[in-house]
Amino acid sequence: MDLNSILSQLETANEEDVEKLLHRYSQEVGHKLAYIHLHLNYIKLCQRVLTILRKQTRPSCQKACLETLRILSRDKRVLAPVATREGMLVLTNLAGLQAGPEEADHNQKASTQSEEELRVVVEALKCLCNVVYNSPAAQQVCVDIQLARGLCASLHTARSWHHEVGLFILRLLFLLSALRPDVRGVLRKDCHAVRLLAEVLEHTLNVRWVGTYEAARTDPQALPLPAENNERAMEALKALFNLTLTEVRDEDNHQFRLIAAILRHLLMLKTETEDKTEEAHSHAVNLLNNLPVSCLDVLIDTPVQGGQEKYGGKNIEAVQVLLDFMEKRIDKGSNYKEGLTPVLSLLTEASRCHRELRRYLKAQVLPPLKDVKSRPEVGTTIRNKLVRLMTHVDMGVKQTAAEFLFVLCKESVDNLLKYTGYGNAAGLLVARGLLAGGRGETQYSEDEDSDTEEYKSAKPFINPITGHVEEPMPNPIEDMTEEQKEYEAEKLANMFDKLSRQNLIRPMGVRPDGTLAPLEETLCDPPEDNSESDSD
Repeated sequence: MDLNSILSQLETANEEDVEKLLHRYSQEVGHKLAYIHLHLNYIKLCQRVLTILRKQTRPSCQKACLETLRILSRDKRVLAPVATREGMLVLTNLAGLQAGPEEADHNQKASTQSEEELRVVVEALKCLCNVVYNSPAAQQVCVDIQLARGLCASLHTARSWHHEVGLFILRLLFLLSALRPDVRGVLRKDCHAVRLLAEVLEHTLNVRWVGTYEAARTDPQALPLPAENNERAMEALKALFNLTLTEVRDEDNHQFRLIAAILRHLLMLKTETEDKTEEAHSHAVNLLNNLPVSCLDVLIDTPVQGGQEKYGGKNIEAVQVLLDFMEKRIDKGSNYKEGLTPVLSLLTEASRCHRELRRYLKAQVLPPLKDVKSRPEVGTTIRNKLVRLMTHVDMGVKQTAAEFLFVLCKESVDNLLKYTGYGNAAGLLVARGLLAGGRGETQYSEDEDSDTEEYKSAKPFINPITGHVEEPMPNPIEDMTEEQKEYEAEKLANMFDKLSRQNLIRPMGVRPDGTLAPLEETLCDPPEDNSESDSD
C-alpha cells in the first residue's frame, strides 16, 4: 500500500474506514518497513494514529490503530510523536495504568471488559514496551508521569489478571527498572514492589506454605507448570533481579528469605519443556545471587519436609538441582560467562557461609581420590570438567571455577593441589598470593578430610605439577658424558639469558608472602620471621 495514500485517507476517514485501512496496512507491512527512505512519512503516520486514539473511538478501531503503532514503534527514528507526555498518556490510559483514586474503578472495569476491550489493553501495553525500550525520551516521560506507581498499583490485582495483560505489565516493569536505575529506589521504597512481585510469584507458582520459610513439597505426579504461568514468573523474576541489584537493608531480610523459599520451590518444579525448565532455573540462580548469602540457608532448611542426617538434618534436594544445572551448562560448551558463572558464584558463596551445603557439594564434586593414574582434567566427572575450566581462555570463567574448587577445599592450597595439580591451580595461586602454600582468609570448621588407601599408597609417585602418577620416562641425559651435560646446561642458560635481555621472558621468583616478583627482588628480600605462626 502507498503510504502517502494512507496518510491522505486517514484525514477524512470515519472509524470504520480507519479500522479497515490500518488493519490492511498492518497485515501487508508487518516486519517489512522501508526504514531508510520513508521514516519521515512513518513519523506522520504515528502522529495521525495518535490523533485518532485521542478521540473516543470504538475498541476495534483502537485495536487497529495500536497494531499499526506497535509495528512503527520498532523503529527508534519514528517515535518522536509518541515519546511525549501527551503521547505516553494516551497509551497508558488505553493500557489501564492509572494509579491513585482511579485504581479501584479501573480494576472493577477490568473484570467486566469485553474481548475487544481486552485486546486494546494488551496492544497498548505492547506499544508501551516497544516505546520504552527504544526511546530514552519516553523513559524520562515515564518518570515524570510516575508510571512506576501505576504499574505497582496493577500488581495488587495480579490474581485476576488476564495472562497477556499480566505478562506485559511485568515486562514493562522489568524494562523500566532495567533502563532507569533511578526508578528502582522508588519501586522498592515507595511502591513496595519487591513484596508485590514476590506475591505475584507466590500466586503464579501456586506456592502453599507449610512453615515460615518452607513451601509444601511438590507432588512428583503433579502436572508441569503451565506455559502461561511460567512466562509470567520469568518476567517477575527479571523485574525482581533489577530491584535487588543494589545494596540490601537489614529490614528486608524477612522478605528476602521469603523470596529464597519461593525460589527453592521453583527449583523443584518442572515446566512443559526441558528448555523452559532450564530457563526458569537460570532466572532463579540470577536472583539468588542478589540475595544476602545469609538467607540461602532457606534452600536447605526445611523442618517440615526434613533432611539427611548425614548433613545435619538439612534438605539438599535444591542444592542437587543447582549442581545438575551447573553441569548442564558446562556440557553445553558455550556462553560460559552468562550461562555458567552465575551458578558457580552462587554455589561458591553459599559454600563459604553454610557448612552443610559445602560438605554436600564437596562429597559430590570432590569425592575421596582413588584413581590417580589420569590427569585431573581428563575424564567425564564433574571434577574433571571443573578442572578443565581452570585453564579456560576467559579469565572470569577460569577464576570462578578455580574459586569454587578452592572453597570446597576449605581454601587449603594443599587440598586444592591434591585434586587439581599445581599446573591447573597456578593462576588462582598467583592471584591469591598463595604460591608458597597456606590457606585463604575464610575460617572453616574442622571436619575431617580423610584420604583413601589407594591415594595414600600412590601419593609418593604423584607428579605435583600434573596431579597424577605418570608412566616412567626415559632419562634423556642418562647416556651423556659429564662434558656433554655441562655443554647442554650452558647452552640452555645462554638461551634463557638472551630471551631475558630481549624482554621476551622475565625470570620470576616467589616472595615469602607467596606473591610473584622479578627474580632479582626475591633474592634480595630477607626471609620473614614465622616463629609465631601457627603450625599445621
